[in-house]
Amino acid sequence: MPQISQLAATYSSQIFWMLLIFGAVFFLVGRGMAPRVIETMEGRDQRISADLSAAEAARRDADAQDDAWKASAAKQRGEAQALIAAAKAEAAKSTEVRLGASSAEAEVRVAEAEARIAAARDGALAEIETVAADAAADIAARVAGLTVPADAARAAVKDVLHG
Repeated sequence: MPQISQLAATYSSQIFWMLLIFGAVFFLVGRGMAPRVIETMEGRDQRISADLSAAEAARRDADAQDDAWKASAAKQRGEAQALIAAAKAEAAKSTEVRLGASSAEAEVRVAEAEARIAAARDGALAEIETVAADAAADIAARVAGLTVPADAARAAVKDVLHG
């Protein structure tokens, strides 16, 4: 076979070019491009880890601010409830004072009205006694022909009305 016989003549030349090309590829890729790729990947990993730690710090800060805000809101809510309770108590006290004054005024008016009613009743009774005494004296004079003195008629009517 002719290919086998040429192998010895071309073998050393092929090995030389193969070593030369692999060496060039090794130096170009292995020594030139690979370190840059590795450096880029390491830089990216460092940026990612820095960004993650910054995000974690920001989350912790936001949580702290949220807790502070919640505490402040709870304190303000408590103060507002205290103010509302104080306002309710003040309003109740004010209402109680006004109700007390109105109740006292109403009692005075009721007492005055009762006094006027009692006076009117007494006046009406006195008038009724007078009218009844006059009517009794007049009836006795007309029916029996008797003359009854006004004082006796008044005493008899008073006896009947109050007795």
